[in-house]
Order: sequence, then structure tokens, then C-alpha cells
Amino acid sequence: MDLSIIIVNYNVRAFLENALVSIQKALSNLEGEIFVVDNASDDGSVEMVQTKFPNVHFIASKENLGFAKANNIALNKAKGKYFLLINPDTIVQEDTFETMLQFFESNNDVGLAGCKVLSPDGTLQLACRRSFPTPFIAFSKLIGLSDMFPKSKLFAKNII
Repeated sequence: MDLSIIIVNYNVRAFLENALVSIQKALSNLEGEIFVVDNASDDGSVEMVQTKFPNVHFIASKENLGFAKANNIALNKAKGKYFLLINPDTIVQEDTFETMLQFFESNNDVGLAGCKVLSPDGTLQLACRRSFPTPFIAFSKLIGLSDMFPKSKLFAKNII
């Protein structure tokens, strides 16, 4: 098993459906499994996944467990060499998983990675390029220094 994909869902049926369609396309050349942990949604998410995505490992909770606990439940059942925790409002490109797995296979010293996050129009979502959190970075953000000097290397120690 190459990849275990875990999605925590709570009342975002339409987003989840779009995410699952894109994930299945991106998994077409890989051996993977998909888990959806539903945190007591009442928007038809449960029925949609069970009807349209019978191959998805679906875990329905009777209460909202929160993000971390829901992920941990699926992580304990996952069998992949690699794990992907992904939000239900994400659409992945068809080569995303293959590219990421090739990156990990070529970089044995890397244990965690994130993808470039794009808006629907193809522009970079700036929230994905946050700096490493330090007290100075937090202070600079709080008082507006990072906004005044957005290209400063002090505030943008990013991988991208």
C-alpha cells in the first residue's frame, strides 16, 4: 500500500464529494486507500459517501470528535507507507500524489512535506507560505511589520 489518505468531514458534503473525485483520479496509478471520518454531519455526507464512494473506508462518529481525534482513529487503521491528512475542501491535481511520493523516495531525510496550495484561479494561496513560528515572527505579525515588509527574509523563511 503506497498511500493512505485521511479526510475529516463535518457538514461539507459538496466539498467532500469534489475532493473524493479528485483524489480517486490522482490515485489511479498508485495503490492507495481513502478514509473519511465523519464528525456527526447532518448534511447528507454519510449517505453520499456510502452511495457514491463504496471503496472509501468510512467511519461515522455519533459526535463531533474534533480534527485530531478523528484523524487518529483513521491513522490507527491505515496501512499505507505514507499518510496524507487532507481537508475536504481540497482538490488535488492528477499528478500530485505521484510527485509527492517520488519526492519522498528521493529524499530519505525528509519526514514531512506539504504541497503548494493554489486558489481556483491558479494563484498561490499566501496562507500556505507561513514562516516558522517564533516569538519574533508572532510579534512582527501582530504589530504589522510583516505586512509592511512582505519580501523581508526575516518574515518569510519558507520552503516555497
